[in-house]
Amino acid sequence: MTSSSSTVRTALDHVRVFDGRALTEPTTVVIDGAVIGADDTGAERIDAGGAILLPGFIDAHVHVSDDRTPGLLAVHGITTALDMACEPEVVAGLRNTVGTTDIRSAGRAIVGPDGMHGKFLGEPAIIRGAEQAESAVSQRHSTGSDYIKLMLEAPGEGGPDAASAKAVVAEAHARGLLVIAHAATRGAYTMALDAGADIITHVPVGAPLPDAEIARLASEGTVVVPTLGMMEGMAAVRGVPQAFPAALDTVAAMHAAGVPILAGTDANANPGVPMNPAFGASLHHELELLVRAGLSPAAAIDAATALPAQYFGLPDRGAITPGRRADLVLLDGDPLIDITATARIRRIWSAGMPVPH
Repeated sequence: MTSSSSTVRTALDHVRVFDGRALTEPTTVVIDGAVIGADDTGAERIDAGGAILLPGFIDAHVHVSDDRTPGLLAVHGITTALDMACEPEVVAGLRNTVGTTDIRSAGRAIVGPDGMHGKFLGEPAIIRGAEQAESAVSQRHSTGSDYIKLMLEAPGEGGPDAASAKAVVAEAHARGLLVIAHAATRGAYTMALDAGADIITHVPVGAPLPDAEIARLASEGTVVVPTLGMMEGMAAVRGVPQAFPAALDTVAAMHAAGVPILAGTDANANPGVPMNPAFGASLHHELELLVRAGLSPAAAIDAATALPAQYFGLPDRGAITPGRRADLVLLDGDPLIDITATARIRRIWSAGMPVPH
């Protein structure tokens, strides 16, 4: 991709670039307007002194509160966030932004009539049978949803029934939309798999997911966003912190089986929700938990960069290659040695624009 002569170029000299597996030798990365370029002619030069450059982070599960949320995320190096349920007007104008966090959103979730989420989200989110799937998906598609969020509960707990879940997935796929299923219990996981959901968010606590379910996730190509920090917090709030290690065991088994794991936090500021992970900072804790679950630091970083870009259909970001969006994070430490170094941020760029932090 080329740019006009008036486009501002910045050359980051002596950076070690994370390429998805390891760090390169010190090199130069050019920010050419909003994208990563290849021509450093006339560029303003910054000597990074061997510091490490990562793609901007992608949080694959947040709940946007208002138009201030992107700024709260951006200062922690999160240049893209995937909202997993809010009213459409809340995210209007937050997509395709530069200089802060770019938002994609499910818009209004689809829930059952009698479960916890139905009581919390209210009538506009509720589906009462498979015959309502077409109108529910169509309404969300027409109001700009980038994907569909389906809130599943264990059978008998008031979420959408199996027929409704399958109908929602079929209607979404007919419109080219991914379906992300909330599933925090073993029964809900089975429903999500039976329905054909593309991505499952959360992971059960208390007991590891059975090997047969994990094998099924792997064979069907289902992606998981385990939100380990949220599950850790929920176990503590419920007074059973000893239940959380089972979630780590499940993620370890998923990763070993080849299930794609994405980093997401469930960050929110919703009143009435028992756990409110902090916007931005919680992603760095999530990466620590993924490493505790057995992912290598490189795999954990991929879970917050290349993989969410791949599975959510964002091919313009997630890697540091010419032509991609210049979403970049410069670190003061080596996260391949110590994953906590992802939080030691020196500089951030969102679509080529510096982000104050």
